[in-house]
Amino acid sequence: MTPRTLYRRIAVAEVVTWALLLAGMVLKYVTKTTELGVKVFGLAHGVVFIAYCLVTLLLWVNQRWTAREGLLGLLSAVPPFLTVWWERRLERRGRLEGGWRLGRDGETPTTPAERAVAALLARPLVAVGVGVVAVLALTGVALVVGPPVSTQG
Repeated sequence: MTPRTLYRRIAVAEVVTWALLLAGMVLKYVTKTTELGVKVFGLAHGVVFIAYCLVTLLLWVNQRWTAREGLLGLLSAVPPFLTVWWERRLERRGRLEGGWRLGRDGETPTTPAERAVAALLARPLVAVGVGVVAVLALTGVALVVGPPVSTQG
């Protein structure tokens, strides 16, 4: 899977979970019929949001994005539906071109971040495992901290 394909898929997943969460919020706050949508889709969106942010960090390093591009990539996950727009903007500008620069037989990493990405890319199954564990751990932290807005009312 190329960086472009990975980023497109996670950006679309983030948009889909945003839509489902918003639908759940309509059911909870507008029709006052059920809270189940917010509970289920809120968790799903939180997991995909975290995964999107981790993939953004990975591509920030691999694609040599500027600080502005990396930060805007992270921030694009906050408003609903912006991740696909951001991914397409990066693609139009050629910022998702090519394969895994730091993968096997790729460039020699020079920074600590590049060394970490290169180590992950050298062992794809380990990278997937690390990603899953990171998403689960960060989701656990988010569940302990609580939702980003008050649930009072």
